[in-house]
Amino acid sequence: MDSELSTVAKVIAMAVPAILAITLHEAAHGFIALLFGDPTAKERGRLTLNPFKHIDPFGTILLPAMLKLAGSPFVLGWAKPVPVDFSRLRNPRRNMVWVALAGPGMNIGLAIISAILFHSLPFLPEQAVNFTAEMLKNSLLVNVLLAIFNMIPLPPLDGGRVAVGLLPLPLARRLAATEKYGMFILLGVLIALPWLGSEIGVDLDLFARTILPIADAVVRFIAAVTGLT
Repeated sequence: MDSELSTVAKVIAMAVPAILAITLHEAAHGFIALLFGDPTAKERGRLTLNPFKHIDPFGTILLPAMLKLAGSPFVLGWAKPVPVDFSRLRNPRRNMVWVALAGPGMNIGLAIISAILFHSLPFLPEQAVNFTAEMLKNSLLVNVLLAIFNMIPLPPLDGGRVAVGLLPLPLARRLAATEKYGMFILLGVLIALPWLGSEIGVDLDLFARTILPIADAVVRFIAAVTGLT
């Protein structure tokens, strides 16, 4: 019974931070879009903290499961994108950058809050300390990883939208045109390349070699500035 409870507790300690990270990430896009003049998310009922409104069957459920089965050292996913009509923004190109940054910015904010909350552990009942510490650790890691992953400069990820908003117009248009292929490129790099590498005995897991070291550096920096190290 104890091991079963421990397993359930571990699942909850991972699921709750992941759901919050994805939900608040998407809600942040909608709130900032509204701030800059686009009420599309509000009109479509997506300006909400209800996680069920943001679940994407593929990005939230199937992709993480596929990555886990493929033996990936990390599991990533995304929610259903909050609808943003960039033509309704007061300054579409400039405002698009802030709308895109809102999601990763929210995740970094949640990571910092999670790190700060570690200082509350000594004040908790002894039986709640381990579970709370596990949840805060997962929240810190998940939010940092989600922020870094989303800042890859490839549409439709947030980093791609930021790049489209900042690049000179001819380059921005070329990058924006890749959006319809963006998910296929990501799936190839996340799943197909590591699988191929395992078959031929070559490490082709580009994300593990790039995203994870960056995320680790960001986690260490947040831990340092919040007094955890």
